[in-house]
Amino acid sequence: MPFINIKMTPGATAEKKAELIKAVTKLMVDLLGKNPDTTHVVIEEVAAENWGVAGETVAARKRRGA
Repeated sequence: MPFINIKMTPGATAEKKAELIKAVTKLMVDLLGKNPDTTHVVIEEVAAENWGVAGETVAARKRRGA
């Protein structure tokens, strides 16, 4: 029973999240032969102020265009 946890900053529409879940499930089926009926995909949205990359928040990186 695969469990895939995707963490990302907010902004994707419900439709794009549904597409992502479908694509990740298909990838698990195609690459690893997993059963799609038991493949779980969870999307967690993390505020950009609560996510850091290279020593700074994602919010700060977005403000400066990085």
